[in-house]
Amino acid sequence: MKIPSKGFTHGGKFHADDVFSTALLRIVRPDIQITRGFAVPDDFDGIVFDIGGGMFDHHSEPRDTRPNGVPYAAFGLLWRVLGPGLVGEHQARLLDENFVQPLDLNDNTGEQNSLADAIGSFNPLWDSKDDPDQCFWRAVAVADQILRNEIAAANAVNRADETVQRAWKASKDGIVVLPAYMPWKNGLYKTDAIFVVYPSQRGGYSAQCVTDYKTRRSKVPFPPAWAGQPENVLRERSGLGLRFCHPSRFLITADDKDQAIEACRRALRAAGKPVSQ
Repeated sequence: MKIPSKGFTHGGKFHADDVFSTALLRIVRPDIQITRGFAVPDDFDGIVFDIGGGMFDHHSEPRDTRPNGVPYAAFGLLWRVLGPGLVGEHQARLLDENFVQPLDLNDNTGEQNSLADAIGSFNPLWDSKDDPDQCFWRAVAVADQILRNEIAAANAVNRADETVQRAWKASKDGIVVLPAYMPWKNGLYKTDAIFVVYPSQRGGYSAQCVTDYKTRRSKVPFPPAWAGQPENVLRERSGLGLRFCHPSRFLITADDKDQAIEACRRALRAAGKPVSQ
């Protein structure tokens, strides 16, 4: 969809919906000039959202609703059209589920949402003489940075997927070894991967359990005797160069890659899983 050079949304009190819609349009077309008001001019030839009853308004029946029952607000309606061009179809859907939908639900039902509350806090106080439009643009600046971060993170996942899948194909015993820390969950979703090993940002290597997409629990957690122990106790109990094991047993850090891989192999044996020689 080609975005015109002008946009129009409602004036007065603003919400996360119209604020994030504005941020999205400015990301797609940085030179767009957006006006706020209480009635769309008859001769307006730009994009209209969150007002006016058109394609990107959600205040008239029948309302557009997602298959899961979450109704669209203006932000979701715009993201449905523009999101795939920014991050691809798959990541656009995930971003809609995890980021856009909660904001749309807040705008449509009033369901509590901390981000929506934070954006709403930019509105002038009831006894303030602050200009609502100036407050709106301050909120847009914050939303713009948040949305850019979300888009950048989604594209980082896209860039990592090929490397993650290549590492999965080369893995043994379900232990996937990555050359660097990178987003890996999307690339290993619904695979038989059990652990992921990667260089730790704090030095050494980390190993993390892969979560079962059905149960949402670690497929094979690390041994209970390791959980939350001081480093000296952990090293003694494991017989390995381990520095840390999370109390929830989903993450360990080790002195080097070989020690991290061996920790995964020990966990597999403890769980009765086959391990190649």
